[in-house]
Amino acid sequence: MPSRVANCLTKEPLAYILRNLGYPQIGNWVAGAAIIALPSVILMMIFGQTRILFTMARDGLMPKAFAKIHTKYHTPHVVTIVTGIAVSLFAAMFPVESLADISNSGTLFAFFVVAAGVMLLRSRQPDRVRPFRTPMIWLVGLLAMAGCALLFVSLGWYTIKLFLIWAAIGLAVYFLYARRRSVLANQ
Repeated sequence: MPSRVANCLTKEPLAYILRNLGYPQIGNWVAGAAIIALPSVILMMIFGQTRILFTMARDGLMPKAFAKIHTKYHTPHVVTIVTGIAVSLFAAMFPVESLADISNSGTLFAFFVVAAGVMLLRSRQPDRVRPFRTPMIWLVGLLAMAGCALLFVSLGWYTIKLFLIWAAIGLAVYFLYARRRSVLANQ
């Protein structure tokens, strides 16, 4: 029985459950679909990151070269190339599990900050025009923040340590370089 419990700690829980319920073929299909979907998720995260860095560069938070637009394709080519190289280097140096956990930590932190920001805006700018409203924001926002915090600490100490290192690097870049150059902050 203990070996069966140990086997439950798998990286593909849904496929594992389906196989153990007597549906091995469906479990294999689910695992195969996950393998096929993973590259598209990674690609979309890379595209998202390039657009974030591009927007930050337009504000002055990153080097202006990141805001250059290709004359023919009208895309932010410099930041796309730099991001592609950085992602390739990280993929070569770290195991996929570590990269996934690190990516998850950043995403959870972003969701946490968004929930806090929505609640802060609701109290500081109550008359602000909003295209939509979040009902029961004080409950929904706090639950979102608590859920993100719970998932964040469940990622493990190694991931949290790496997140804190990257956060420290980001804060150093902000205070030493970006803060003085921000267009929005200096208006």
